[in-house]
Amino acid sequence: MRTSLVIDTINRAITNEKPEPGFIIHTNQGTIYLSYDFLTLAKNNNFITSNSNKGNPYDNALVESFFKTFKREVLPKRYYKTKSEAKLDVLNYVEVYYKKRCHSSLGYMTPNEFDLQNS
Repeated sequence: MRTSLVIDTINRAITNEKPEPGFIIHTNQGTIYLSYDFLTLAKNNNFITSNSNKGNPYDNALVESFFKTFKREVLPKRYYKTKSEAKLDVLNYVEVYYKKRCHSSLGYMTPNEFDLQNS
């Protein structure tokens, strides 16, 4: 994955979700998440960066669960001819379907329902 795609995705999330200062971004130790552009974006938005330990996916269990679900629900059904096609599919999944999908970790509510109930 390219740094610019990550930065674009985070900027879109900032615009849509408007996270408060102190928002924690937990990632692995990949070069993208240790890059100047990523760290500058986090700093400029007063986000806290947190990196998982090498070889330990369990300290980022929620994100690992998301990717497991994404791989099971989306990837087996699709073949992408271009990166743009894949990017649109990922954005659609995250911004449309995933927000409407019931989650066991939220008491089988959608993220939108959970946010409304807890805001």
